[in-house]
Amino acid sequence: MSDYVPALAAKGNEPVVTAFVDKFMLGDKDTGLQKILKDKGITTLVPVGVASHNGVLFTSVMASLRGFNVVVPVDGMAGNNAYEDQATAYILTSSIVYKVTLTSIDMLKFQ
Repeated sequence: MSDYVPALAAKGNEPVVTAFVDKFMLGDKDTGLQKILKDKGITTLVPVGVASHNGVLFTSVMASLRGFNVVVPVDGMAGNNAYEDQATAYILTSSIVYKVTLTSIDMLKFQ
């Protein structure tokens, strides 16, 4: 069994989307994530994961480009080394095309 932050784990029948680096698309197929989120009125995403330079980065960018507010806790992502995490944080905050906010897990407040 893998380690996870209990506060971030899926609860009950919450949907879990499985894809590669972009959770909105799997190859040329829509994963349905955007519809799931829009149908529930969700406007802010908090991407976390163990592939900072892939899953967190690409999902964050694609969510932002789709109009979602994106908040990434830097202690909620992990790459193979510190460079991947630092590069991801830099890329996420250095664009003039999309907006992503960096934070830490203890700064998140869920309502």
